[in-house]
Amino acid sequence: MPRDDDQMLNLPPEYGSGIIGVCDICGTRQAVIVLAKERYKLCVLDFLNKKWVTTDQKPGAPLPPYRSERVWYPSSIARSGTAQGILLTPTRRVRHPAVLACPDVYGITTTVLDGAIRLAREGIEVFLPDVGKTDGVGPAHHLAMRSGVSVGGGVPTSARRVATLVDLYSDALAFLRGRDMVDPTRSALLGISYGGSLALALAARETRLSAVALAYPMPVRPADLATLVSAPLFCLVGERDRAAAKAVEQLRRALPPPASEIVTVPGVGHNFLSRDLRAYDLRAAEAGWARLGEFLKRALFPPPPKPPARAAAPTLTPTTASAAGVAPVAAH
Repeated sequence: MPRDDDQMLNLPPEYGSGIIGVCDICGTRQAVIVLAKERYKLCVLDFLNKKWVTTDQKPGAPLPPYRSERVWYPSSIARSGTAQGILLTPTRRVRHPAVLACPDVYGITTTVLDGAIRLAREGIEVFLPDVGKTDGVGPAHHLAMRSGVSVGGGVPTSARRVATLVDLYSDALAFLRGRDMVDPTRSALLGISYGGSLALALAARETRLSAVALAYPMPVRPADLATLVSAPLFCLVGERDRAAAKAVEQLRRALPPPASEIVTVPGVGHNFLSRDLRAYDLRAAEAGWARLGEFLKRALFPPPPKPPARAAAPTLTPTTASAAGVAPVAAH
């Protein structure tokens, strides 16, 4: 039976016309929509999301390493029943490991986005709950954490408002693990400053995490909360960071090596990863992100199992050869 799809490709590529061809984004041969103005052929799914493929490049250009979109996920914490978040999805069509980035008290900052983008480029699906736009969460929740540190010596993880934020991130983690292209057996948490304290509180509940990565977290109450963390833990902290010094001491007591890996960056203090703050240090930040990324990649991309070693062929001596029914070879 003759194929007619190739003949359809010869139709004039009018804007919005539907033909059979190869989608320039997903690379699959199917019914596509021609975008002559943008020089792209997109399948229906990518046509709906064409805002992120607008480009001056010709068709066939390499895919962007990841896509970003705002999504809504079910959560009992939000009054409406759904909360918002930013999802970064690698474009490679394989099952991805996943990282939930737990935002700071200020919501999604440039620091959290910086780390999320770096991980998405490595092939990791990253989700950032937009706590600042979640109805039912407000300044009182942020104040509960900050006052807990300044007055009580640590973020009170059992306090009602702090527990509410941890529940919100728990709902986000469940949503992330349920994504079609996410491998639920390879998931991790990333938390920075107060977000690191929330990530630690969530990790104390979760038993199916592959890793927990923190950057200069704030201390928590109870001080031995990290003993409940079952996943490998990485902590990045500046040498001059007085704010996170107590948290690092808590981690060292609760999770001594090799259960935890604490990396101290010399010459910097709190917020050295924050490119929009005075404490930002470019060289230290790049080195710190590299170490943090290496840790997560080791945990989320384990090496393939080694093939079984081939057994060496037995050497037959004249005695064993005769016993096996093989005529011994005469020496010359």
